[in-house]
Amino acid sequence: MNVTAGDPAPDFTLQDQDGNDVHLADLRGAPVVIYFYPKDDTPGCTTQACGIRDAWGELQDAGAQVLGVSPDDVDSHRSFADKFDLPHRLLADTDREVMETYGAWGEKTLYGKTVVGVKRSTVLVDAQGTVAKVWKRATPKTHADALLKALGDLG
Repeated sequence: MNVTAGDPAPDFTLQDQDGNDVHLADLRGAPVVIYFYPKDDTPGCTTQACGIRDAWGELQDAGAQVLGVSPDDVDSHRSFADKFDLPHRLLADTDREVMETYGAWGEKTLYGKTVVGVKRSTVLVDAQGTVAKVWKRATPKTHADALLKALGDLG
């Protein structure tokens, strides 16, 4: 990742699945989870997003804002969110600028081959806008549990 714990979180503006601009700086005052994932409606990404959906009440109790970011467009995000009843915002980073800034885009190993793409990773930003924790590799099945633990450690 290009960001590490203790760094100020790089600001950005991206559109969510409803076409609304989301500015990271506007979310100060609450912890923000930014998770980067490869593609809407694929097995690992669906597992990860639905795990967040299923833990939504606990994430809300922790005061967290949750943003999923992928290179898919707004329409793809809308379909994905509707299909799986996802309560959190999905942000379209079609030019991959935010993913590159955060280090979530680049070379990775996939099935033994080196490819360029999204690195499934997550950044937790504290209420003051500072990176509190970075997961260089997020595990879809246990991601929500890891987020809840880290949010508990913030408080």
